[in-house]
Amino acid sequence: MYLKHFYDSDLAQGSYLIGCQVTGDALVIDARRDVHAYLADAEANKLRITAVTETHIHADYLSGSRELAATTGAPLHLSAEGGAEWSYGFDHLPLSDGDVIMVGKVRVEVMHTPGHTPEHLAFLVTDTQLTDQPGYLFTGDWVFVGDVGRPDLLDEAAGGVDTRFVGAKQLFATLRDRFMPLPDHLQLWPGHGAGSACGKALGAVASSTVGYEKLTGWWRDYVANDDESGFTAELLAGQPDAPGYFGRMKRVNRAGPPLLGPRPAVPLLEPAALAGRVNRDLVLIDTRSVRQQWDGSVPGALSIPGGASFATYASYVIDPELDARDIVVLAADQQAAAAFRDRLSYVGIDNVTGYVTSFAGLDVRPARLVKPAELADEPVHLLDVRSHAEHLAGSVPGSRQIPAGQVLRRLDEVPRGGKLVIYCQGGGRAAAVAGLLRARGFGNVYELDGSFDGWSAHVR
Repeated sequence: MYLKHFYDSDLAQGSYLIGCQVTGDALVIDARRDVHAYLADAEANKLRITAVTETHIHADYLSGSRELAATTGAPLHLSAEGGAEWSYGFDHLPLSDGDVIMVGKVRVEVMHTPGHTPEHLAFLVTDTQLTDQPGYLFTGDWVFVGDVGRPDLLDEAAGGVDTRFVGAKQLFATLRDRFMPLPDHLQLWPGHGAGSACGKALGAVASSTVGYEKLTGWWRDYVANDDESGFTAELLAGQPDAPGYFGRMKRVNRAGPPLLGPRPAVPLLEPAALAGRVNRDLVLIDTRSVRQQWDGSVPGALSIPGGASFATYASYVIDPELDARDIVVLAADQQAAAAFRDRLSYVGIDNVTGYVTSFAGLDVRPARLVKPAELADEPVHLLDVRSHAEHLAGSVPGSRQIPAGQVLRRLDEVPRGGKLVIYCQGGGRAAAVAGLLRARGFGNVYELDGSFDGWSAHVR
């Protein structure tokens, strides 16, 4: 059996290619939309993708399962569990608890594991060439390394009302009745790692074993003592803020993500072609570092540094359901532009129509900054765009807190009039939100030089 783990550190998301080296068949679980990565790996290992599936209707990224099935012609197997409200709205083969997908000599058994979401599935995999005993468990957002899936996202992001309590009850039951009886030797491969908002204590290690999670999981004693109420209270306490785009991902993933098909090269544009158009009929994304952008950027451009959190920050400030304008990215070359386009597609932002390599000849202005020592000089509105937990752990006195991922849907709560100073921990989220607010017509938007780290160093 062949196993390849694909991991995107930006969204802390894992997907998997499982192949039978005897027959050349392969299955992909929880694909991203840049499906060429799976195609290339399969080809390199003399495999062909003959089945596609996913664990559940995802909230944190736009699924590539439909894209991959359309590209390869492989059947798409999706959950039929959870009731009509959680059924997929596009063509697929239904999967129910106990069903089996054969991938050559590899047996993939379906387990219905509700809790994180009602339709959630896990996959128990057996390499029948070696044994009749399963060796691998692909858990999606059911059980992570060090944590379990949160059941409150439907309330937080999908318009649910108190569904978290039903989800917690289901999650407790599946841990007790489905997970605990499993053999300890099973390798456990989850759908997310540290940094994901799908849980609060995800480990940074890529995989674990069922036995190790039984031994070390925070939930173990609650299950052993049949303490459902204690488990629920601990599970729901302190979950990270759900970004506003999660609701959009749920809707689109259920209805069916748009098919991208073969994508042409991103065309190079002359900067002069953007003159007078930025934040009018097109969106310009400045992908340079925060400090480079502070030295000067195009007024109205969105600040989305092209580092490890590019797709995440983009999802905070662009909602393609509300803004269908063409997008132009600043990129070093065509290959970098294509990479930015791929990463934007992870969160359903598909309308990249060109790139520029510089802002030569365009109106460029430095960012407005406030140094920590200057905060006492005049009255200001302070906006902390870190998480609720970060804010509680320490904040600039007098600041209002709205998580960066929720600002776009809570613009009416952002103070208008007077100087508005935005900060996060190190500057990246603050730059993204500041660019968003400037583009949305907020005047007098400033960034705190050094953000909270700089302020903390100043007051020591």
